[in-house]
Amino acid sequence: MDVREQYLAEPYQTAAQQREATFLGMWVFLATEIMMFGGLFLVIYYYRLQHPVGVGEAVHHLHSILAAFNSALLLTGSLCMSLMVQASRLGDYRRVQRLLLLTAFFGLAFLAVKGFEYGWEYREGLLPGMGPESPLKEPAARLFMNIYLFATGLHAVHVTLGVTIILGMVVRIHFAHMKLPERAITLEMVGLYWHLIDVIWIVLYPSLYLVGRAV
Repeated sequence: MDVREQYLAEPYQTAAQQREATFLGMWVFLATEIMMFGGLFLVIYYYRLQHPVGVGEAVHHLHSILAAFNSALLLTGSLCMSLMVQASRLGDYRRVQRLLLLTAFFGLAFLAVKGFEYGWEYREGLLPGMGPESPLKEPAARLFMNIYLFATGLHAVHVTLGVTIILGMVVRIHFAHMKLPERAITLEMVGLYWHLIDVIWIVLYPSLYLVGRAV
């Protein structure tokens, strides 16, 4: 008998049925997240089309190199997450914990770099309503910084939630509250959420930092 059959929840009769329902529920949840950020992307690109000069001025002041480094951190974290899912299917507890901790480390490093970037922008007066007088002359540029702060802040909240969930999984495995590979699907769901966070940033990065930047 498939060991996953031992962990069936009501009203499922087979592991395949439970797995299908779990993935369906997760994809529905991820779809709601995509719709939320999709609306935000529409706002960003519509605003760019309406105010190209102001947006260009704001983008010129953003720190694209730091953002590129953060992109590398998240991509590396996603690689660790993918390897973790493979290890969970093999029941390799030690490797799963190591890779989860590595993913959490890259997530925390991303947040630390983003915090440093916010501090830099605060000192330059770029953040809305904060710090010294803004160097941005165009009203549209200052408004774009509001959109930038909301978009990156919302993404940072999702990264924080992702890291918290990952560390929670590490604790559960450490205290033997999660049996592998029987419960590997739980870690697969965590992996899907983390990959969504990564994909959102990969779209945010060029949308905020690159499009409209003067060469």
